[in-house]
Amino acid sequence: EQRGLATPPPRLFSNPAGDFGSMVNERVGASDWESGKELGDTWASRNAFSYGRGSERGTARPEVLQALLSTTQRVVQEIDSVEYGLTDIQEYYANTGALKSAAENAQAGKKVGCSIVETFGRDPKPRELESVLRLEYRSKLLNPKWAEAMAAQGSGGAYEISQRMTAMVGWGATTGFAEDWTWEQAAETYVMDEAMAAKLRDANPQAFNNILK
Repeated sequence: EQRGLATPPPRLFSNPAGDFGSMVNERVGASDWESGKELGDTWASRNAFSYGRGSERGTARPEVLQALLSTTQRVVQEIDSVEYGLTDIQEYYANTGALKSAAENAQAGKKVGCSIVETFGRDPKPRELESVLRLEYRSKLLNPKWAEAMAAQGSGGAYEISQRMTAMVGWGATTGFAEDWTWEQAAETYVMDEAMAAKLRDANPQAFNNILK
């Protein structure tokens, strides 16, 4: 198809018109996945709809998206809030992590880089994804003071811990980040510590079961 100024090639891709979400976090939360490749494919299928000028309002163009993914060398994610980081909510791994996986799928497994830019500080320099994940795990989920503060909040705190455990699974699934110390410390903090485990189980049994998964 010939394209000129009136019909520029698609560059903005998202979900189908009127729909929302990559469905990656739903699959991770339900343990409905076998490999990171599957999650990358899920992201690509959900984000193959082009938006632009004229009638380009959610047109399915999976072949164009795959062509763009096949030339992607690096994914960049901006974080503009000090309150919510990569490990706090599901949407980051479900989109940034899964986009990285989708690009690697399109390149027969070739590794694609990922940079995180925190724009809320005075020095918004890009940092490697793995470095940011390590820092966030140490300062929040695996920080004893943070863990105790969350547990003290009862059901809501147990839920927040549970959500971050799911996010840790999601980052591992979509990007391959799986350093043993994160899982070992998480198990020691929330499961093997009998007092902590009892507190979470009593406060929110469903959240505690999710932590055990």
